[in-house]
Amino acid sequence: MKINYIKVYLSATIYALIIGLSFLFGKVALSVARPLDLLAYRFTASFLAIIIALLFKWVRLSYSKEKVLRILPMAIFYPLLFFTLQTYGLQYISSSEAGILQAVMPVFTLILATYFLKEKTTFLQKFSIILSVLGVIYITIMKSSNLNFSDMRGIILLLLSSLSFSSYSVIARGLSKNFSSVELSCIMIIISFISFNAMAIISHLINGTISEFFIPLTNIRFIIAILYLGVLSSLITSLLINYILSNIEASKMSVFSNLGTVISII
Repeated sequence: MKINYIKVYLSATIYALIIGLSFLFGKVALSVARPLDLLAYRFTASFLAIIIALLFKWVRLSYSKEKVLRILPMAIFYPLLFFTLQTYGLQYISSSEAGILQAVMPVFTLILATYFLKEKTTFLQKFSIILSVLGVIYITIMKSSNLNFSDMRGIILLLLSSLSFSSYSVIARGLSKNFSSVELSCIMIIISFISFNAMAIISHLINGTISEFFIPLTNIRFIIAILYLGVLSSLITSLLINYILSNIEASKMSVFSNLGTVISII
């Protein structure tokens, strides 16, 4: 049991490190591509990584219609809604501002997990979650003299993104009893790959700009950012999150998102 907890919290720390740097890579990619194109390429990279894993038989998958339908609601909240709202929100606010807004995820998760999963937390745990949120906000304000929350679009989108992740955490906690982390992560990535590519291509076809869809591939900074976002920040973090949620409560796991926020500020 002790070894298991060491692995779980080590996984959560790695998750926080990857997520903390994802804001930076997201801003780099957005300087080259439109948000919808970025999401399409991001999950194409994730999907190709899954294909490679299947070809080398590192993972084995077996899905039925019933399994897919059970996982689908979770995939809608994360990655679909979460990354869509986050990517569009980053157009309007800075990485530091995004860090503050994402710091409320543990609070959202605590409320949802208490109501839907009947997870019980002590006063000390509740106090620690609130303290972690206040700590992140304080550090951000002290480190950033140019914070500007004048654009409400970015604020609303990032808050909704946080709520989407918290909803996903609660659903995933329940599904983790019947599905492995690999099963959950792979179907989430596949659904996102199909959805975002379809939306991006249809959008370009409607506007007659399909050639613009391929222009970002000529930029090496964009390719590096997409590989990070697609393989590490989407696929690997999905595996880590689903593994973590299969072992500890959703409210405990969500606190590590604030460690990611501190990393993004640094």
